[in-house]
Amino acid sequence: MSNTRTEHTEHTEWDEHCERRELARLLPPPPHPVPSPSHLAARRDFLLTEFDRRPRPFTALTTRWRGLVLVAAATTAAAVTALTLVPDSTSPGDPPPPATAASVELLDRIAKVAYGLPQSPAQDAQFTYLRTVGHTVTLTEAPDGTMARTATTETAERWTAVDGTRTGLERHDGTDEQLPAVPRGSLNSPTYRLLANLPTDPDTLLTLIHSDTRLNHGTGSGSTTGADHEAFIAIGDLLRGSVVPPLASSTLYRAAARIPGVQTVDDAVDATGRHGVAVARVNDGRRFEWIFDRTTLRLLGTRTVLTQDGPWGKAGEEVESVAVLAQGVVGALGEAPPAEAAESSH
Repeated sequence: MSNTRTEHTEHTEWDEHCERRELARLLPPPPHPVPSPSHLAARRDFLLTEFDRRPRPFTALTTRWRGLVLVAAATTAAAVTALTLVPDSTSPGDPPPPATAASVELLDRIAKVAYGLPQSPAQDAQFTYLRTVGHTVTLTEAPDGTMARTATTETAERWTAVDGTRTGLERHDGTDEQLPAVPRGSLNSPTYRLLANLPTDPDTLLTLIHSDTRLNHGTGSGSTTGADHEAFIAIGDLLRGSVVPPLASSTLYRAAARIPGVQTVDDAVDATGRHGVAVARVNDGRRFEWIFDRTTLRLLGTRTVLTQDGPWGKAGEEVESVAVLAQGVVGALGEAPPAEAAESSH
């Protein structure tokens, strides 16, 4: 028995060693220049937050916000990806494995980059701005009873009041739609001010997110998704579909590293064709990916890829894909941030 345990431990350590070597190969080595005073200050603040375990005020969770714009998908087969293999997180009877060592290390690096992003303080009179593009696949039934895949592509812009007290605006392919004010805000309909007041401790934040996902997707709910996977999706929706303050963004990434079943994908492609490395989770025959620029580690977008053949397509094909093109804080509805500001904020 003791030999079996020893072999299992050695095997696990070897797997983690291999994952770390693969991650080091995929990503550029961290630079080692003499940091500027501003970067030193940012690093100091980041370390201080590690010791500050006091949660900040937070509005109670409601049903998860299902998206700013489009969830999207390509009609062609997805690019072949080299995947850090872990079991499907929804295998019946088997608890999902912990997040892989490679994904934990990658999310830690992403969190540090997100925390250090420059961003001016947002005023209540301002609006957040987000521009995305993506593709979505739907199934339609033909007269003969067969199912056909239909793909659409859409661009969208969204303006939301920083404090949620004024109406917002959503523009889909040039068509405007007024959005109602959300004075309190929630994770179902977030505002910049609410996100800025999220708990700064990743365990506390994940507990709050789980309290909602377990209510709607936990044991006895009838959901086949599961609370852990819904938490992963909820965090991805916030990161992709909102302008998130640096500290909150960093905390969300660190919370995601605590979700079982999280893994990495060596090469993933967003809705505009940009390649990157991804953090992913598999559920019910689909792999949900957050795609990051390989060099800057900034979020490019998200996509969902089939891992099994089925009515929606063949394994390897995308069913949803959305790319984040620009985001920032602006002074009025209809206004977009300067190109350089939009690029530096995500």
